[in-house]
Amino acid sequence: MRIATWNVNSINARLETVVRWFEAAQPDVACLQELKCVDEKFPAEPFERLGYNIAVHGQKTYNGVAILSKTPLEDVRRGLPVHPEHGGEEDDHARYIEAVISGPRPVRVASIYLPNGNPIGTEKFAYKLAWMGRLNAHARELLALEEPLALVGDYNVIPEPRDAEYPKNWETDALFQTESREAFRALKWLGLTDAYLEADGAPGAYTFWDYQAGAWQRNNGIRIDHALLSPQAADLLRGVSIHRDVRSWDKPSDHVPLVVELDV
Repeated sequence: MRIATWNVNSINARLETVVRWFEAAQPDVACLQELKCVDEKFPAEPFERLGYNIAVHGQKTYNGVAILSKTPLEDVRRGLPVHPEHGGEEDDHARYIEAVISGPRPVRVASIYLPNGNPIGTEKFAYKLAWMGRLNAHARELLALEEPLALVGDYNVIPEPRDAEYPKNWETDALFQTESREAFRALKWLGLTDAYLEADGAPGAYTFWDYQAGAWQRNNGIRIDHALLSPQAADLLRGVSIHRDVRSWDKPSDHVPLVVELDV
């Protein structure tokens, strides 16, 4: 089972590019983020034509996540649960969708678009950390099920200095703050495996390059798209690939697809 995660930065604006990649890569499951459209505006037809079942949690202009699968989707959840310590009652951002991918060995998959959090010192950064607290609490519940689980998406966290070409450029950014990185480590310490580090681990494996200041041309990239696997999924891990060439296509997203292969 090849599970892809990709922040497409507006599914309708980049539809031709996204469909081109789907036709070439043929992922079994694809978790998309930053759709920037409501459910009804998601361009389902081109993907259904390729054989995908689709679950969408959309939002007008901002955010939006989806899971596309070549086998039926079951037990779909849209949004993180409210948590007594970390709130969420007023949270209407479409940033999380989860489903069980049916098959001989079912796998639970979540598509995650974690808050950016900038600028630090504002309610946006507080929201980021609270959201990560809710994700941690929900992940604990999912891990208790002891099933193959893949929490994939745009985490908006640079875990370590090695995950940025120029770490000093990010010292005042919410993606690289001590609190953000500690919250990411706390999530992993629940028993989750960073699929890329487990399967490859070579530095310079970036998944995002800004549109500004020639970042792509200078390889001024960062690794912020991650796949975290439960022990049951990590046992099935066969490889991880980053499709960095997609960043050089016409009308690219500023992110590229990350693909995890599980032997199910």
